[in-house]
Amino acid sequence: MSERSVSKRREEKRWYTVMAPEMFDRAELGETPADDPEQVYDRTIETTLGELNNDPSENNTKLTFQISDVGSDAAYTDFIQHELTRDYLRSLTRRGTSKVDAFITVLTTDDYRVQVQPVAYTTKSADRSQEKAIRRVMIDLVEEAGAERTFEGLVESIVEGRLSSAIYNEAKTIYPLRRVEIQKTRLEARPSEVAAEEEASVDVDEEDVDVDEEE
Repeated sequence: MSERSVSKRREEKRWYTVMAPEMFDRAELGETPADDPEQVYDRTIETTLGELNNDPSENNTKLTFQISDVGSDAAYTDFIQHELTRDYLRSLTRRGTSKVDAFITVLTTDDYRVQVQPVAYTTKSADRSQEKAIRRVMIDLVEEAGAERTFEGLVESIVEGRLSSAIYNEAKTIYPLRRVEIQKTRLEARPSEVAAEEEASVDVDEEDVDVDEEE
């Protein structure tokens, strides 16, 4: 294919400005090309909180968005993941200390299912019962946050550090802590997907009842 043909194909492509969700103030995430608007759907865009806020100190927080809607010249995204960089997490690890983490799945008030992974670093080595108590605090506070907040509210409390601060303030009474972070947050299912799963579960349960009655 000649250079002229390649150049012509590039000109024919439409470029869409990719926008962050409203919870991130509709910040521009970049541009993406496509021959057809349908090709833009479901594309993922990765950036850092530092790039969004123009603050290099926040570059250790990675954010992933997925395109869910396309306009004439813009593509709109949903938040799907927040994750701290490996280098940053590695920098928090110290010899002679304990690392306590948990994997918690919550359902928000607007029926989004989200997995949240908090992690706590102690000042010295904690014993097993202390680690268990710290993990219990993590689970309780994350579940409480999910039960009381919308998806947007939960993500904001995590990205802005409010949830990790709440865990720190309560768990430090069990054993001295050096740091608490939410190392990863991932959207597992949207409301429509949760509803479909629940409907399928009900159908299976009804089939089991029918079988029992026949027996």
